[in-house]
Amino acid sequence: MTNPSYSAVKSGTFKIGADLEINRLGYGAMRITGNGIWGRPADHDEAIRTLKRIPELGINFIDTADSYGPDVSEWLIKEALYPYAENLVIATKGGLARSGPDIWRPVGRPEYLIQQVHKSLRNLGVEQIDLWQLHRIDPQVPADEQFDVIKSLINEKLIRHAGLSEVSVSDIEAASKFFNVVTVQNRYNLVDRTSEAVLDYCTAHGIGFIPWFPLAAGNLARPGSLLDAIARKYGATPGQIALAWVLKRSPVMLPIPGTSKVTHLEQNVSAVNIALSDEDFSTLDAEGRKAFQAAA
Repeated sequence: MTNPSYSAVKSGTFKIGADLEINRLGYGAMRITGNGIWGRPADHDEAIRTLKRIPELGINFIDTADSYGPDVSEWLIKEALYPYAENLVIATKGGLARSGPDIWRPVGRPEYLIQQVHKSLRNLGVEQIDLWQLHRIDPQVPADEQFDVIKSLINEKLIRHAGLSEVSVSDIEAASKFFNVVTVQNRYNLVDRTSEAVLDYCTAHGIGFIPWFPLAAGNLARPGSLLDAIARKYGATPGQIALAWVLKRSPVMLPIPGTSKVTHLEQNVSAVNIALSDEDFSTLDAEGRKAFQAAA
């Protein structure tokens, strides 16, 4: 049972593709693998405990990828949570090949993407993937070929909805000619505003925006900083304030902070109890923009 005072339910809801309702605070399953996002986790039992704790904390949106491990993240999700709760939405990604720790190579050939979707279906133990996202657009393969195969995978009902990762507004518009882009997953946080225009586009069009690396705050998190002072004011950590800020930034924001530790997961979810004032939000926003411009 979830505790209403300590639950992702408080983050509000969003409908992916207008029909998959999730709580906005989700979970990213990249960190349950080994070092370099390669191989099995150092502490398998703790990773399983963390995954099992997810539904108890009101999280019903998990984001993973076939390249995490590779395959390990999907295997562990099935081990911990199958058979899945009816309201649990599991998103996965394809389009990156792995040959070692911290090595990622885009592969967008249609036959490869089809193969990876079938593998994810087996790994997760499902007949249809709720949300499948193209991990990267492969610059060596015509984008239209990659988008067209995604359209065919939707038509074949192997995937229910599709999204994109690390893309521009023009990429979203190009893909939208082939299928309904329901989510975009780009790096975004208090001090990384590279995707500000993409976020604004998603907000205007009702597209879910999944920010990866959402807790980052750079030098703003140092002792004595503005973020540190605001964190002390709310009795929170800088990471919790950064997450509360991200949630308040847009109604389409779907942050997925990841961890392989139960205590860290609980700490992340407790950020939903923080109600940032408009003044504190705006002050942090301005400070974050300044830090981003200075680093650019």
